[in-house]
Amino acid sequence: MTKAILVSLAFLGSASIGAFAQQLPNAALELQQSSSATATRSYRFKDFVVSASRVQENLLRSPVSIESINFKDILRSAQPSFYDALENVKGVQIITPSLGFKVFNTRGFANTTNVRFAQLVDGVDNQAPHIGAPIAAAFAPNDLDIERVEVIPGTASVLYGMNAINGLVNILTKSSFLHQGISVQQKVGVNHVGDDLSPARLFSETSLRIAKAFSDKFAAKVTMTYTRGYDWIANDATDLNAQGNRSLGLFGADNPAHDPVSSYGNESANRRTITLEGKNVVVARTGYFERDVVDYSINTLHGDASLAYKLSPDIELSYTFRGSLTNNVYQRSNRFQLADYVLTQNIVQARSSNFVILAYRTDENTGKSYNLRSMAENIDKTFKNDNTWFADYQKQFTTLRSGGTPFADALRNARDVADAGRPQPGTSAFNELRDKLGDINNWDIGAALRVKAALYNMEGQYEISSGALSFLKSDLNTDVTLGFTYRTYQIEPDGNYFINPTTSDQTQKLYYGKTGGYVQIARSFFDDQLRASATVRFDKADYFSTRWNPRFSLVYSPTPEHNIRASYQSGYRFPSIFEAFSNVNSGGVKRVGGLPVMSNGIFENSYIRTSIDAFQAAVNAGVNRLGTGALDSLIRANTSLLVKNSYTYLDPEYIRSFEVGYKGLFLDERLFVDVDAYYNQYSSFIAQIEANVPLTNVADSLPTALYDRAKQQRYRLWTNSKTNVNNFGASLGVRWNDESGWYTSSNITFAQLDYTSQDDGLEDGFNTPRWTVNASIGHDEILPHVGFHLSGRWQSSYYWQSFLVNGDVPAYWTLDAQITYSPSRDTRIKLGGSNVLNRYYASILGGPSIGGLYYVQVQYLFPWSE
Repeated sequence: MTKAILVSLAFLGSASIGAFAQQLPNAALELQQSSSATATRSYRFKDFVVSASRVQENLLRSPVSIESINFKDILRSAQPSFYDALENVKGVQIITPSLGFKVFNTRGFANTTNVRFAQLVDGVDNQAPHIGAPIAAAFAPNDLDIERVEVIPGTASVLYGMNAINGLVNILTKSSFLHQGISVQQKVGVNHVGDDLSPARLFSETSLRIAKAFSDKFAAKVTMTYTRGYDWIANDATDLNAQGNRSLGLFGADNPAHDPVSSYGNESANRRTITLEGKNVVVARTGYFERDVVDYSINTLHGDASLAYKLSPDIELSYTFRGSLTNNVYQRSNRFQLADYVLTQNIVQARSSNFVILAYRTDENTGKSYNLRSMAENIDKTFKNDNTWFADYQKQFTTLRSGGTPFADALRNARDVADAGRPQPGTSAFNELRDKLGDINNWDIGAALRVKAALYNMEGQYEISSGALSFLKSDLNTDVTLGFTYRTYQIEPDGNYFINPTTSDQTQKLYYGKTGGYVQIARSFFDDQLRASATVRFDKADYFSTRWNPRFSLVYSPTPEHNIRASYQSGYRFPSIFEAFSNVNSGGVKRVGGLPVMSNGIFENSYIRTSIDAFQAAVNAGVNRLGTGALDSLIRANTSLLVKNSYTYLDPEYIRSFEVGYKGLFLDERLFVDVDAYYNQYSSFIAQIEANVPLTNVADSLPTALYDRAKQQRYRLWTNSKTNVNNFGASLGVRWNDESGWYTSSNITFAQLDYTSQDDGLEDGFNTPRWTVNASIGHDEILPHVGFHLSGRWQSSYYWQSFLVNGDVPAYWTLDAQITYSPSRDTRIKLGGSNVLNRYYASILGGPSIGGLYYVQVQYLFPWSE
């Protein structure tokens, strides 16, 4: 038995994956370093997985699609972390809202918080409670502690409940009994090379893992990672309101309602229609670009500590504490500065070969975080309120026109005068105002995000393989698995983001719970060539009736190397705590949860905002043709454009999914082929609708009120789309290992949206490229002591739909590369980078532009002995 300490020193290496220290047999250590195709083939293609059925099974015989990467894939990767390495996995789409925040998705309907995709660490959901989705790597294990990562690209809610309607990733860490020693990893890198908005920036990440088995019964583990860097910059200047003054022929720089994507404080809520020389002109406040109101510095500390005790060789008890302190940029409908954002998790579990009992609590405190849009618009309003600013604008325009200044020039100059004395980014006055507003927990006058939330979870699973029912397995070749889950969310109302609508005291803690369970039966037939399984799950959430989900699957294996699978399953997603109970005032628009207890009366009395916009634009166009004297008649003539809100209170989302697939080995098990195809049917998408309530009950006065922004209350409501949509797709993956040490892989994924009823304009964006291609090639020892890895990714253009911005995301391709020199078994030097050609791209609209990242890494491994 050998113990090893790996010390990883990187001089310019943010993409270093690091290595590990562990207590392993010599054969296992040799596997780590070996370029043997036989060893690699066995490890890669005949691995076991647990996530697909929540029991251990051969990867080749999984009843649904599942992808897996192991520690060797991570070591080979040229990308900054195992998170980035997953982007090369078949069927996986990664959205990048910031350098330190990655969002996984599979099979369509993606967004920047993706509450439809679950992220687990050793089976523990690591979502942020109030968001309902994970904060990516900020609350995940570090690279040193990863054993393998399993991805289910498709519905998994039958076994995992809510938040797994699109799929899940399960990150499996190393046992402190099996993987002992001390690991240290230092990443130091450079990005923003050739960036017009920033000089080149350094990136540093220090990671530590210590694991020790003090006896064959007791072991402990500590991991920690500290990350510093400078985020990618969002600087999209595309005008979201390019047609705002079309009837006047004012476009581009001449448009006084200009609204760049990455500029805040000039949105719909910051505009007014003002009459100038008998013309109705739409004018917006000036706002600030994102880079003016955000600190792009990344500063994150996260880690965990665990104790494990074996009651017997088969039963292990453990306690784990996991925590993170995050300073980063985060994106949902708006973009946020996460500052001193804290997540903690306390986990206890008992585990054996046939049962698991797990309980944990997750706590979230948003610290000093703030909303970038609210910050920008309230800096403007603090300097000069809306009434004063628009009055100054109108007065200056009139003065200029009387002196003969051309119309468009007068509009531009009027803004300069109205903005005179406005706080300038980078000045001490601006920074003091930003700090002040960042601590005001009211988005009408401040920007603070102040939420404290918790998640309580208890679950258990039992495989019937002993006792009175052991004959099921021994005599009938049947496996039976039972499971249950109980979960409660707790919110401490802050009066701005959340209130408690269920009591007269709206500051009392708010609770939202769910209970679920499942039974899974699997049996093998015909000398284990055919395996059939059936699973049924129930879930009951507060405010909703019980929902039932089945899953049926067949796996036919004429030989161990060839496996054909087919499955059907359904899934529900209950609203997250934010979708159900939000109560946010934001720049005159109130975002309200979709439960009746939150939005009673609003749905029934509101009008769709897009129809109000069309109505106002038509009236303004008429005024600009006919003059202000025709206003009343134009309002009456265009009333038919107004659409009464027909949406209503929230129901859970629902999906039915059909899938077929094949996994097989060829050519003496050197070639692995994996293909799948699916068809999904969705209904009741949870999405948002903007609707305004006129401040009058007099029917004849409704159109006039809806023409005047000051005479209506504006809402953004969580509801369900009326459109039922289908989507389908397929993927093919091929991996090859040569006896001489060459390895290569490639995969292609196709995804297509298929409507079955007319688009109602509300369904969540599909937000997925139709085609994605990955390819890689490498050799662990192409020359004596020298190995390399090269990977490329291409994805087609696709349409992005969100409340921040809609439009086409351009196609892009990237190239990642690394070369490794190992002068001895104990030393490894890696040189390479991600996006090495430095072709800047954006993975989403409204997000940052992503460039190259370059590194060199030195690793040293030396043994010790007791």
